[in-house]
Amino acid sequence: VQLQASGGGSVQAGGSLRLTCAASGRSFETYVLGWFRQAPGQEREFVGRITWSDGRTGGRRTYYADSVKGRFTISRDDAKNTVYLQMNSLKPEDTAVYYCAADQFYTGDYPDSYKFWGLGTQVTVSS
Repeated sequence: VQLQASGGGSVQAGGSLRLTCAASGRSFETYVLGWFRQAPGQEREFVGRITWSDGRTGGRRTYYADSVKGRFTISRDDAKNTVYLQMNSLKPEDTAVYYCAADQFYTGDYPDSYKFWGLGTQVTVSS
């Protein structure tokens, strides 16, 4: 799986951005998709993830870091091999390079648990 994130930019605090992660490869719907971010001088941190589609119910579940819960929303469109990160009520502390990641097996919410990574996209939030 190859991933490419886009949609970053500069916004003022309180604003919104939607990041897009386009994937190439087969069986996209079977992958767990995660979003991470890394601010200068800091370690890469988990933002959220969305599970693979449940073949029985079609449902997908999302999980978020406490710091973004209620402000960020992850969704996926398996027909387009795309996952989205809608970011609302942005804060200066959300400034970071954002990455999307994928893996067929969920083993944890940390960078080493994801095999495939895209290049990041910069998000800058000014006060």
